[in-house]
Amino acid sequence: MSAGPLMLDLEGPELSAEERELVMRPEVGGIIMFARNIVSRGQIAELCQAIRELRAELLLAVDQEGGRVQRLREGYTLLPPMQWLGDLFRHDEQRGAELLKDTGWLMAAEVMASGFDFSFAPVLDLDRSRCEVIADRAFCDEPELAARAIACFIAGMHEAGMPATGKHFPGHGGVVADSHLETPHDLRSFDVLWRHDLLPFRVLAPHLQGVMPGHIVFPEIDTRAVGFSRYWLRDVLRGQLGFDGVIFSDDLSMKGADVAGGFDQKAEQALDAGCDMVLVCNNREGALMVADCLSARADTWPDADRLRRMKARRSWSWPVLEASDRRASIIERLARVTKH
Repeated sequence: MSAGPLMLDLEGPELSAEERELVMRPEVGGIIMFARNIVSRGQIAELCQAIRELRAELLLAVDQEGGRVQRLREGYTLLPPMQWLGDLFRHDEQRGAELLKDTGWLMAAEVMASGFDFSFAPVLDLDRSRCEVIADRAFCDEPELAARAIACFIAGMHEAGMPATGKHFPGHGGVVADSHLETPHDLRSFDVLWRHDLLPFRVLAPHLQGVMPGHIVFPEIDTRAVGFSRYWLRDVLRGQLGFDGVIFSDDLSMKGADVAGGFDQKAEQALDAGCDMVLVCNNREGALMVADCLSARADTWPDADRLRRMKARRSWSWPVLEASDRRASIIERLARVTKH
């Protein structure tokens, strides 16, 4: 069975009987884990293995950016906000570049050692404090500097064997509103975005295997929110930027996505716009509605071969990682950054 275009979540730290049946539905192509699913390193590894024994082709993902957004905590390296590493890069580019690459490697290796294929990282948004939901999740608020810093982090992820997913296309840092709670509207022109927020995506598109668009409307450019816009996804991301990887919708349960209608309408519009996989989290009724909708239009699903590019390219074990001098050195250097 090939992976379908729906990624959903689980309710707890183990598969329920209902979830075992749900995971076997052909519409499902991925599982994303949240803090409620994670008790310990051993438990999450067992959960990932249980899913793989049911369907090895499923993509297993988690949000492990660092700072506020870090689902794997107990027994894992606690990473600082990426803005802290961006600030180090700004003041000492050589030392910052080395630590950014090593941090990308460490994050990826620890995530994959637990059984996941990838983390939804890195953030390519440009911000410092304007947008509360982004803020210190962003590496930097300067386009060229951010692109260089993020390139180092991605290089580390790739060295470890993890595909990189840039978010939130074409940039969430220019709005104050939180797309989890409402649909932000950004009034800037395309020319302004091209020179600023889009620059990291333009530079890094060849190095990304995945991209996640934001639930943001740019009314001066298109009336549709980006994740439901053929213009943004097909004309700009695929066409002008030449991106050929996987496009993941942001969570369709977010209030910012409600401009597209109900769950079935949101899923159809996202896939028609160019998304390869749609996420439905924290709403089982919505996930089932999307699965039923996808079942009725199986002949229009995106190419599953593209989804396979998001599989982890290397396996890691915790004994190997914990014996690594490189891991110990990175943790020590990160601790110094955190103290300052």
